[in-house]
Amino acid sequence: MFHKKHYEEHITFRELFKSGNLPIKLSFLIMGTANLANRQFLKGIIFLGAQIGFLYWLIRNGLHALSMLATLGTKKQGLVFDESLGIRVLQEGDNSMLLLLFGIAAILVCLMILILYIVNLKSARNLYELKRDNKAIPTTMEDLKSLLDERFHATLMTIPLIGVLFFTILPLLYMISIAFTNYDHKHLPPKNLFSWVGLKNFGNVISGDMASTFFPVLAWTLIWAVVATVTCFFFGIILALLINTKGLKFKKVWRTIFILTMAVPQFISLLIVRNLLNGAGPINSTLLRWGWIHSAIPFLTDPTLAKISIIFVNMWIGIPATMLVSTSIIQNLPEDQIEAARIDGANKWQVFRNITFPQILFIMTPSLIQQFIGNINNFNVIYLLTGGGPSNSNYYGAGSTDLLVTWLYNLTVNTMDYNLASVIGILIFVLSAVFSLLAYTRTNSFKEA
Repeated sequence: MFHKKHYEEHITFRELFKSGNLPIKLSFLIMGTANLANRQFLKGIIFLGAQIGFLYWLIRNGLHALSMLATLGTKKQGLVFDESLGIRVLQEGDNSMLLLLFGIAAILVCLMILILYIVNLKSARNLYELKRDNKAIPTTMEDLKSLLDERFHATLMTIPLIGVLFFTILPLLYMISIAFTNYDHKHLPPKNLFSWVGLKNFGNVISGDMASTFFPVLAWTLIWAVVATVTCFFFGIILALLINTKGLKFKKVWRTIFILTMAVPQFISLLIVRNLLNGAGPINSTLLRWGWIHSAIPFLTDPTLAKISIIFVNMWIGIPATMLVSTSIIQNLPEDQIEAARIDGANKWQVFRNITFPQILFIMTPSLIQQFIGNINNFNVIYLLTGGGPSNSNYYGAGSTDLLVTWLYNLTVNTMDYNLASVIGILIFVLSAVFSLLAYTRTNSFKEA
């Protein structure tokens, strides 16, 4: 015999306002009224204090911050004549950068108070339903005990969530907003104002003057990401197979030697390699001394050779990580399946192609997607080896080996075109997010999860 469990739905806020008593109705206007009327003083004071503080802030600063967000400033900094002094003095103007930041912060504060207002209404509804069902209303001490007991997770999450809001979401929204302004080297605050320009920057990057730089840099970024991921994956597997070959002595020693490249901080390794490959570095000096070459090899100064050098150096850094993962997979492969294949006459290549490699690929596909996205945003290898160089006169603010992420850095630090840098940042995020979503949802790892 089955018993149907009845789940009682909450009444709507409209029904609550119609059927609630005076304190319930006042809660729609004055937060915390219902709690104070039912002797839940702590909740009521928190709600009421938050509303009073919000209204004080809104009148004193909030309305101005929200209104200035529309124009990002109208008063320019400059020299004006002071009649009392008889000279021209510097007049402070609006700072568009701060106005944008404070405006976004003001919107977030309004959203927070809106969420708190809804929580206040839900609390009032809960009190109404408890009274309607003749149930006991929790006291302040019982509420505190609940926050430290069954709702302790929510209590602990409060401060981190506020931190995420103001130290992650706020800067992210600020960066996105800059993409829709003309904040560049010609409009640097506080001396100059910048304003909203809509989608003009996106058009400039995709089909305007910046397109001649964006698409070549994008092409090299994708080529680099694919080649860097594939080479590290393929050669990492080969290295793992070689070390795990039966009969090889000192396997642990070999693994330790290759893992040493991971033990040294990456930036130290890259700076050392940069000096080794320098035109006057040890490699070129030794080859010249031996008479093998007549002039220094431009490992990092020739556009094509620099890209090849970057890929090889990245292999040296990335192969050991793939080797470690592949080793753990190889050591846990089903031996009975491999032995059965050998008894049936399969050679080593057939065993690798039909058993070993599919197992490694199945397990490492999510990691490969992660590595691909990481290589798209691989700032260290490019910046520390070539600095994006050699320079390319056909590009704006970018060199021959610059990725989108290093070009973004140059646009921010060197040319001070913050609006274009923000557009590039958004496009990198869209590219990474779309690829990750499409690739991961089509893997066997995801389908069989």
